[in-house]
Amino acid sequence: MNLNKYTRRESIEVAIGTTKIGGSNPIAVQSMTNTATADVAASVAQTKRIADAGAPIVRLTAQGKKEGEAFAQIIPQLRAEGYNTAIVADIHFVPEIASIAADYVDKVRINPGNYRTEGGEFEALIEKCRKRGVALRIGVNHGSLARHIFDKYGDTPQGMVASAMEFLERCVKADFNQVVVSMKSSNTRVMVHAYRLLVEAMESAGMKFPIHLGVTEAGNGIEGRIKSAVGIGALLADGIGDTIRVSLTEAPENEVPVAQMLVEHFSERSGEFCVLHPERYFSTEYSRRSDIQTPIIHSEITSEFKVIEALSNNPTAEWRAAILNNDNIKEPTVIRRRYNDTEPEKVAVKAAADMGQLLLDGLADGVWVDAPNISQKDVEEIELLILQASRVRISRTEYIACPSCGRTLYDIEGTLAQIKARTSHLKGLKIGVMGCIVNGPGEMADADYGYVGAAAGKITLYKGREVVCRNIPQNQALDRLVELIKQNGDWIEQC
Repeated sequence: MNLNKYTRRESIEVAIGTTKIGGSNPIAVQSMTNTATADVAASVAQTKRIADAGAPIVRLTAQGKKEGEAFAQIIPQLRAEGYNTAIVADIHFVPEIASIAADYVDKVRINPGNYRTEGGEFEALIEKCRKRGVALRIGVNHGSLARHIFDKYGDTPQGMVASAMEFLERCVKADFNQVVVSMKSSNTRVMVHAYRLLVEAMESAGMKFPIHLGVTEAGNGIEGRIKSAVGIGALLADGIGDTIRVSLTEAPENEVPVAQMLVEHFSERSGEFCVLHPERYFSTEYSRRSDIQTPIIHSEITSEFKVIEALSNNPTAEWRAAILNNDNIKEPTVIRRRYNDTEPEKVAVKAAADMGQLLLDGLADGVWVDAPNISQKDVEEIELLILQASRVRISRTEYIACPSCGRTLYDIEGTLAQIKARTSHLKGLKIGVMGCIVNGPGEMADADYGYVGAAAGKITLYKGREVVCRNIPQNQALDRLVELIKQNGDWIEQC
């Protein structure tokens, strides 16, 4: 990480079909379908909508042989209709399906937690990818680390890095470099620290593989946009990231303009802000600079706070340098920036992307979003949600909700809306709403309650990490969730 000047991290170029990432290429945005991949017509139609929204890369799940073979029909139909969109197969649990999908797609995403350390399955996949010119993504998820990694490191950023490096080293040994790597988590602090540790580990090993950024299970609406912008923006601000996905529990084409907004926001970032005391900055662990218990929004500012306003086109670095360089700043600090946009969504995404890093790193104690062209009610909501997404102040119910994919067997977008309608008045709770068990139990590990798809029309409820009720009919599951919250004393009646 360069604390003196903004530069993009150097990476090699990887070809995903006709789309190239890394090297000198601009950051590419992508999304993922939520159709059943075996439904060829629906998958083709949704892929086209995502591509038409501006994404050059689209991912589809392939959880079984039927889904893996469906690419043999999906891709020719897309090409026949003039779509050169790069198609990625997302594989979980069954390594054999990755080999099937590699016969058709432009990139295969695998979870190293599903592969054995021995046996040659992964090396056989590398050879098939090499033969067809297929790229590979080593996609580590916080919620699904291999048992030998979890037993040694737990579900930590260090464990995520160890998992990734084990498989990157196998790629290097096989002399295969068409590799992308990701370190995704629903916890923005874990996500940012994991990516930074990964960059350090790859630099030490002489690796320059491009990086895919994303915050998993970000949710929907303004909350989901802010949570994604906090995590992704914190890394883009330091030049890390070659392709991004904003994961929202909405129609997947809605993700694309948000991702594009982030890319555009950082496209002209420059400036030199020399940090004179880098030893004061711990970029891979959380350390609060002050002893303020509860970070504040601008309407709560008192005389004990110092306000630092950023005026350059690189506000994150400007704030960081100002705080770390000045021996005279003893007070808790509030970071301020003016945004002249007239749409709350644009203000929210830009402010979250600029300010999140200072909060994730413990350098700032409050935020002031100076946005004269939107309502003060919207401004305060944005400020509170930035603090919440940065995990420094929980002021409302947090929903750890996955964007859904072809593995999801219920309407997660509609269900999330119903759950929010019943529970959004609860203060400080975290509720996980997950489509399936692939990442569900792990990604919502710090949630207070979990609502997870178990089978068609069936839901399993969690209290923390523990299963409380299995395979509940979905038409009963929301009432049972409310009952569970009440039983544990976390329910309050709406005023």
